[in-house]
Amino acid sequence: MKWQQIDQLTDLSEDIIGFGMQLATLAHRLGLDLSVCHIDHIALRCHQDTTARRWFDGWEQCGLCLKKSAVNGRDIALFHLTEPIEFGGLRTDCVELPWPGKRRYPHEGWEHIEIVLPGPAPLLAQRALSLLSDGALASPDIRIRHSAPQGENESLPNPTLAVTDGNVTIKFHPHSLRSIVAGEGD
Repeated sequence: MKWQQIDQLTDLSEDIIGFGMQLATLAHRLGLDLSVCHIDHIALRCHQDTTARRWFDGWEQCGLCLKKSAVNGRDIALFHLTEPIEFGGLRTDCVELPWPGKRRYPHEGWEHIEIVLPGPAPLLAQRALSLLSDGALASPDIRIRHSAPQGENESLPNPTLAVTDGNVTIKFHPHSLRSIVAGEGD
């Protein structure tokens, strides 16, 4: 079944068009050509456990839950979809669904994409920033954040460099989430 036809995901089906446009705008401002990037996955944000459970039930109808575990103190589910999601000329077959945390996000729905930039984890920021225009990085409304999320039993370091305009976010990692899941307990 196509994800857009699933009742529990109707709000996300309506939200994907706006997300794609906002993402294209951010990428253009950053001077980033997303068509040459490996889009590892697309991620959601929500404020209520009931929304997360509804979305979880919907994704189970069109994909396989690869993992559900706690990362930085909150549950996150990772789904492999039978058919890729298309947005703004891009595609991915992987969805990250975090349960609500302490932070309130300005929008419930699609929030970010994550791009894999293979190479040494300590040099991730250098690789990511080299893809972005200096002018965009100097803009006062563009924010950059480094983090090192760590899930239960994950042994492969996968730092994050996130770039946002406050509406949508593009994140960079050295490893795909599937590689992280496959390497657990190593």
